Formats: sequence, C-alpha cells, structure tokens
Amino acid sequence: MASQQTDGTSHSAVKRATDASSADSALSATDLQLSYPSTDGPVVTVDRLDIPEGEITALVGPNGSGKSTIVKALADQLGPDTGEILLEGEDIASYGRKELARELGHLSQENDAPQSVSVEDLVYHGRYPYRGFFGAVDADDREAVERAIELAGVDHLREENVGNLSGGQKQLAFIAMVLAQETDVLLLDEPTTYLDLHHQLRVMETVERLNAERDVTVAVVLHDIAQASRFADYLIALDDGEVYDWGPPTDVVTEELLRDVFDVEAAVRYTPEPEITPKHSL
Repeated sequence: MASQQTDGTSHSAVKRATDASSADSALSATDLQLSYPSTDGPVVTVDRLDIPEGEITALVGPNGSGKSTIVKALADQLGPDTGEILLEGEDIASYGRKELARELGHLSQENDAPQSVSVEDLVYHGRYPYRGFFGAVDADDREAVERAIELAGVDHLREENVGNLSGGQKQLAFIAMVLAQETDVLLLDEPTTYLDLHHQLRVMETVERLNAERDVTVAVVLHDIAQASRFADYLIALDDGEVYDWGPPTDVVTEELLRDVFDVEAAVRYTPEPEITPKHSL
C-alpha cells in the first residue's frame, strides 16, 4: 500500500508530482482549494497538480471525489478559493474569454444545442474564438471545421439535426465542435458516460488520434479505470477531494488503489493491457 501523508497524498505521488513540476506542464495548479457557494468549506484540496504537455492524462476516482470540480477550475469556470492555476505558465485568470478559447477547449458534462441545428453548423460554432465582430466565415474556419469533422468521424452526419442523433453520435458531434477550436489543450469531462461500448471506444480513439497526430494535451475524466489505464499516459487518482496518487497507469492502478479508493477487492495485472478483475465490494 502507498504510504500516506497527513493530507492524504501518497509519498510516491508527491515525488512524481515534484518530478513533473520540473518538466513541461501545459496546465498546473498549486495550493489549490475549491468550493461551491452551497458547500461548507472546500470540496477539493490539492497541493500540486500537473497536466503534462503533449500527453493524455485521465482523472479517475469514485463519485464525489472532485474530478469534475477540478476540470471546471482548470477551464476557468470555477474560481479557486486559494491557489494558482497556470496555463502555459500564465495565470489562467489573466486570459480574456476568446483568448482562452483559442488556447484551451473544454467539453463539459452538460452539452446543449438547438435540436434543429445541423451537425456542421454545430461544429462551426467551435470557431467563435476566431470570428470578428460580424462573424464572417473565412477559409481558415472552413478548413478547421473540415479537419474537425474528419477527425471526429462525423462526416456522414454533417447534414443531420442534432436532435435526431443518438447519444454517442451527439457526443462525437460536440467533440468535433471543440476540435474546431484548434486548441493545444483539451479538457473532457466524462465524455464516455452513458455511451455504449462502441461509441465509448470511438470517442477514446478520437482522443488518442488527436493526441498522436496533433500533439494536443488532453485531460479527461473517466469512470472506467481499465479504459483510463489503456488510453492515458498518466493518471490522477482522486479520493475525497485530494490526490491519492499520480503517475503512469502501471504505477497508479494497483490492488491497493482499488481497495483504498474504490472500496473494491480486485486483482490487477498487465499483459501489457490492463486487466482488472473485481472480486467483491468492501
């Protein structure tokens, strides 16, 4: 079992976070405390958090562990009570709205669009950070939209209304919209939740391709820890609003993690793909 500090963070996680802080991080946070108006005190307390540049990082943990709250803060949609969040070395609060949207794409859990809008028009909405006052579409916009549609694999849906799409198709359409922003950093909050296995894999393969072909830094919240282990270069395991462990999946996903954080007795092995065999809940 990873030895724990008094703040709940394992010593191994602290060492790996310290190592990461000396490397290039697209996003980083220090001395972070996050809360909501309805909560009594902070719901997230993090000494150090790094999203390595050019890598896929998955945030994992049980419900209520702080995954989505951290992503909202990293997207500058939730101001921290204390601490600092840096995007490419600059305080994220110093970015203007459109300037931030040109640097960082964010797909939240709550995606909404008029049911009668076409997929192509939805994807064009992702170009708003580059539009002038009159919102005219130029050649750069058209090229970016075509690349996003191709990358997300929704060309056959471009004329379909969003309201006619299945859950998986709709999620891919919203991913295409975010890809049209052409940002170097992408935050995805539970993009595979409620999707069937086929569409889960489509979404994650799109993320993997985006990272491999365009070197986009990705931070993604996932519920399926085996899926996170397969697709992510790094994992951030959260427990009760604190970082339990951080590092490559082979370091983080252990039987101890599943027991301590998820209250599940399970066997873990890598062949080299991760194989997690649950035995029983605790």
